Amino acid sequence: MWSVLGVLFVAIVILIIEVPSLWKAKMKKELWIFSFLLLCGTVLGIAKGLQLDIPNPLDWVAVIFEPLGYILQGLLK
Repeated sequence: MWSVLGVLFVAIVILIIEVPSLWKAKMKKELWIFSFLLLCGTVLGIAKGLQLDIPNPLDWVAVIFEPLGYILQGLLK
């Protein structure tokens, strides 16, 4: 519970520090990208704090390339 509150607190502090300068400089695209990335990081941080199972991106790469490896092994034998 405390880790979730900690992640939310840090995300809010980052928002308070970064958003006004981006808004003042009229950097709307950068603000959208920053907000999206901060949201993704916050969601992942909360999920980790709640001890949810977060899939590893390398598992997805293995799912894609493992059948390809078997095909190549079959061709090279």
